[in-house]
Amino acid sequence: MASVAEAVKIHSEPKAANGIRQGDCLSLLQSLDDESVDLTVFSPPYDSIRDYNGEWAVDLSLLGSRLFRVTKQGGICAVVIGDGTKDFAKSLTTFSLAVDWCREAGWRLFECCIYRRDGNPGAWWSRRFRVDHEYILLFLKGKKPEKFDKTPLMVPSKHAGKIYTGTDRLTSGGFKRIKPKPVNAMKCRGTIWRYATSNTESNKLKLQHPATFPDKLAEDLILCFSDAGDLVLDPMCGSGTTCVMAAKNGREYIGMDISPEYCAIAGERLAKELSQPALSLSAAPGGG
Repeated sequence: MASVAEAVKIHSEPKAANGIRQGDCLSLLQSLDDESVDLTVFSPPYDSIRDYNGEWAVDLSLLGSRLFRVTKQGGICAVVIGDGTKDFAKSLTTFSLAVDWCREAGWRLFECCIYRRDGNPGAWWSRRFRVDHEYILLFLKGKKPEKFDKTPLMVPSKHAGKIYTGTDRLTSGGFKRIKPKPVNAMKCRGTIWRYATSNTESNKLKLQHPATFPDKLAEDLILCFSDAGDLVLDPMCGSGTTCVMAAKNGREYIGMDISPEYCAIAGERLAKELSQPALSLSAAPGGG
């Protein structure tokens, strides 16, 4: 894995892959070659939770097909998404997208993880639970992930050093005696991923965007599902979090956003956080 210093050196070179492209992602994606992207990480606008200056509408079904085309065999597309609530019922946007992408675009659902947001309590509704999670849908192209390294995602074992014994339940319903063994110091993370919100990162530039996810969330996905030198895509890059974390970890990146304002924020973040010259923004024709 490249160090941050090496990543800065790599991505200060004038390469076509590394930059923020302003325009409609459905149009911009058509300029990418088939099976050219190793990993996609993004969070689409959903259910009018934010207005994004009125520039948020997108055909998510078509987006799934176009992302599938540009993704390599064994590649992953990670979608951070949730559901709005209206008249006491969930929109089912997350579940509709998952079913549509798998049935119509060709993706397979590798896993559905929960992004648990640690933040201010807030939202004390009298007839609802407080919503403190979003979903991380991990879509797979092909039979198995080409890149999967869970080492960076390991977490401390609560019972490290203790002797594990007892029984395991078998498929038949019976029990199997476990041979006593010490519990490892670290264990693989499960499907609930816990992060503090972006508000705790003290990044005022990043928070100029109305909806962000934590740097660490993007970094964990990048480290798990890609290698140094791989191409990471964010078709709705917003404040540029995916691109910044890709660059810091020695990956190549492409960010896209329809908003010139958000592209400028992403470019400024890359310039500031990687100490590299500000990126030029290339406009693209609109339309899908």
